[in-house]
Amino acid sequence: MNPLRHLLAAAPFAVCVVSAQAEEQTYNFNIPAQSLAAALDALAAQTRVKPFYSDPVVAGKISRTVSGRMTATQALQQLLVGTGLSFKLNGDNAVAITPPDAGSATTMPAVTVTGKNVYEATDPYNLDYARPNASTATKTDTPIMETPINIQVVPHAVIQDQQGIQIGDAIKNVSGTFQGFTFGGFSEEFMIRGFNTQYANYLDGFRWNTARIPLANIERIEVVKGAAANLYGRIQPGGMINAVTKRPQATPYYALEQRFGSYDLYQTLADATGAINDDGSLMYRLNFEYLDKKSFRDFDFKDRVFLAPSLTWKISDRTQLDFDFIYSDENSLEDHGVVASATTRRPVNIPISRFLGEPELDKSRTTLYSTAITLNHSFSENWSINAKFNYLKRDVIDQQHAAPGGVLNETTGLLRRNFFGGPAEANSYGGTVNINGKFSTWGLKHSALVGWDYYGWNQAIDSWRLRPVAVGGVVNPINIFNPLYGQSGVNLASTPKNFFADERDSWNGVYFQDQITLFEKLHILGGGRYDWALNGRGFSENSFKNATANFSNVESQKFSPRVGLLYQPWDWLSIYGNYVESLGAANTGIGVDGQIIQPETAEQYEIGFKTEFFDKRLISSFAFYQLTKQNMSVPIVGTGFSQAIGEAQSKGFEFDISGKVSEGLHLIASYAYTDAVIRKGTNSGNRLWNVPHNGGSFWAKYDLQQETLRGLTLGAGVFFQDQREGDMANSFELPGYARVDALIKYKLPIASAKTTFQLNVENLLDHQYYAGTANDKSFINPGAPRTFIGSIRVEF
Repeated sequence: MNPLRHLLAAAPFAVCVVSAQAEEQTYNFNIPAQSLAAALDALAAQTRVKPFYSDPVVAGKISRTVSGRMTATQALQQLLVGTGLSFKLNGDNAVAITPPDAGSATTMPAVTVTGKNVYEATDPYNLDYARPNASTATKTDTPIMETPINIQVVPHAVIQDQQGIQIGDAIKNVSGTFQGFTFGGFSEEFMIRGFNTQYANYLDGFRWNTARIPLANIERIEVVKGAAANLYGRIQPGGMINAVTKRPQATPYYALEQRFGSYDLYQTLADATGAINDDGSLMYRLNFEYLDKKSFRDFDFKDRVFLAPSLTWKISDRTQLDFDFIYSDENSLEDHGVVASATTRRPVNIPISRFLGEPELDKSRTTLYSTAITLNHSFSENWSINAKFNYLKRDVIDQQHAAPGGVLNETTGLLRRNFFGGPAEANSYGGTVNINGKFSTWGLKHSALVGWDYYGWNQAIDSWRLRPVAVGGVVNPINIFNPLYGQSGVNLASTPKNFFADERDSWNGVYFQDQITLFEKLHILGGGRYDWALNGRGFSENSFKNATANFSNVESQKFSPRVGLLYQPWDWLSIYGNYVESLGAANTGIGVDGQIIQPETAEQYEIGFKTEFFDKRLISSFAFYQLTKQNMSVPIVGTGFSQAIGEAQSKGFEFDISGKVSEGLHLIASYAYTDAVIRKGTNSGNRLWNVPHNGGSFWAKYDLQQETLRGLTLGAGVFFQDQREGDMANSFELPGYARVDALIKYKLPIASAKTTFQLNVENLLDHQYYAGTANDKSFINPGAPRTFIGSIRVEF
C-alpha cells in the first residue's frame, strides 16, 4: 500500500477533484464494475487524477460501471455512487477518498461541477443516440472504433423516442437491415445484407429461436453485419441481431408508462431497479408489459403479458452472479397477409385490411419460459472468466389457413388454401464459457479470448396438415374479392391428426480470438472457430413415436477463420478490413445417396472506415463488402433429390451515422446499396427476394433550447426502400416506398418525478406500401396506414 494512504487514514477529509469546467479535458472511459480500489487505480491510469485512501475506507466497496465520454470529475462521481464515500481535492490533482462524516470536510473547498450531464451507457436517463462500445461482435466490451467489423447499435433512447414495441421497430434505423415476413407479428424475420435470418434472433448472445422479442426489457439492439457473426456458430451469413437486456442498477429508478393509439392499442410498461441491501451488493430489476392491440388488418389482435425479473449478486470485488427469468404469454391471429397477381406482378388490388384466412380457427397462443444464469469472475486485473447458461421453453398452439404457391384464379377470385396447425413444444439449451486475458509480448498488447459454446434445440409437433379440395383434400378456397368465412371445410373435432415431427438441432463450438494492438494505432484481429453440428428430422402421418423411428440426421464439421485489420491514424478515423468464413444453415434436401445434404457455408470480404466527430458525440461508418453463400440446396429435375450446388452473392456498400450534432439535436441515419443475386442453381441470375437495391433511413429530434420552450421536443424521419423482388423466381415485385414518421413530446418541469407526454405518428402521409414477403406470392405483409401512438411516462 502507498505510505501516503496511512497518513490520510489518520487525518481523513472529504474529497475533491479539479473543478469540472465545461472546457475540462474529457476521456473515453470503459471501467467495469469491480472492487473500488481497482476502479480508482484504473481511473488514475487513464487521467492525471491521483486518488489516495486508506485500505479500510474502500474495503468491500464495489464501484459502478463507468462507460462513455466524460471528464475525470464525472467519472469519479459515478465510481463512488452507492459507496457512501466522498471526494475532495488536496492540490496537484491529488484526491482523498474518505467517509462522508470526515470532520475536516468543511475545511476544504466545495465540489463545483458545471457543464452538461454525462450518463453511463446503461443509465435510464441517457439520451445519447451514439454508443462508443459494443460487445456482440467480439464477445468483449471493445470500442467500436477499434473493431474491424461493421457493428451498429440502436440504443434505448432511439427505441423510446420512436415508441418501439418489437425488434422490427428498432432495426429500421440500421443500414442494409430490413423487415422480412412476420406472420402478422407472430415471429420476426429480417434481411441483412441480402440474406434472411430464418427467424433466429439473439437475446443476450443466446439464440432465441422462432419467437418475437418484446422491447419491454431491452436496453439496446446490436447488429453485427455479415459472416463476421460466425463467433456464434451456425448462423445465416447476412449477420445477426442481438437484443441486450436492461441490467440491475444500484441507483434506484422507477418508471411507469401507459401507451394508447390507433386500432385500440393499449400498452402498459413498468421498470424498477435498485439495491436490495445497504452495501449495494444485491440488486434487482423488474420489467413488465401488458399489451392489448388490434390492427388495420381485419380480425387481427394481439394480447401479451410479459414479465422479466433479474437479480445481480456481487459476491465479492472479483465475482458477480446474475439471474434472469422471462415469462411471456401471448395470443394472436396468424396472418399471411395478401396475395400477388401473376398478371400484374404486383399485389392484387384488394383492401390491405382484407384477411384471407379463417378468423375463428387461425389463432395462436405462445407461452415462453426462459431462465439464464451468468457468472463473471476476475482472477486478476487482466484475466477473467465469463460463463452463461440459458434454457428456453416454448409451448405453442398455432393454427393457420395458408395458400403456398399462390394458386389464384384471378377471374373468379378463388384462392386455393390448405390448413396446418396444432400444438408444438420446443426446448432450447445454451451454454458458453469465455476466458479473456490481457497481456503484452515484445511491445504488442493482446486481448485474447478462448471460448466454448453449446446450443441444443428440439421440437415435437403433433398436428394437422390438410390439403385443398382441388387435390383431394378437404380445405375449401376463399374468394379474395368477396370472402365468406367459416366455410373452409376444416373440422378439427372430427379430423384425426396426420402430421407428426421430431426435430433436433445441436452444435458444439470452440473458438479463439486475439485482438492485438501495436503502436496504439494498429489493431489486428485474428482467430477462428471449429464447429461440430448435428441436424436431424423425423416425420410420420401416424404418430410421434413413428416420427422418432424415422429420425435421421447429418453431422457437419467446419473450421471458420476470422481475420481483421484496423488502422487508426487519428483518434477520429479508423480504416479497416476483414475476411471471414462461416458455417450456415442446415439443408433439408435429400441427396441421391439418401442422406441429408451438407449444410450451407459462406465467406465475406469487407473494407471500410469509421469516424468519431464533435468530441466523439457523433459516430459514423462506411463499409463495402462482398458476401457469398455456398452449398445452397438445388432440386435435381425429375427426381425427388437435391444437390448442394447453389450459390448466391450479395455485394454493396453501407453508411450509418448516429449521435449528437449540436446542443439538443440528435440523429440516426443510414443508407445501403445492395446487389444480391443468385449465381448458381435454380433461378440463376435472379435477384434475391425482399432485398431493395437502395434503402435507408433518416431520423432526427431536437430538444428546444429556448427557456420558455424547454422540455419540448420535435422529431421526424423517413424510411425508404425501392422496388424489391417478391420471390426467388422473381415472379412478382413489391413497389418501392417512403414512409414519413413524426414525434412531439413534452417533459414537465417537475424535478421529483419526470413526467413526459409523447405523441408519435407513423406513416404520416398515409402512404400504402408492402413491408415484406416470405418468398411466396401469397405471403405478403401490407404496411400499416397512418398510425398514432400516444403515451404518458413517469420516472423517478
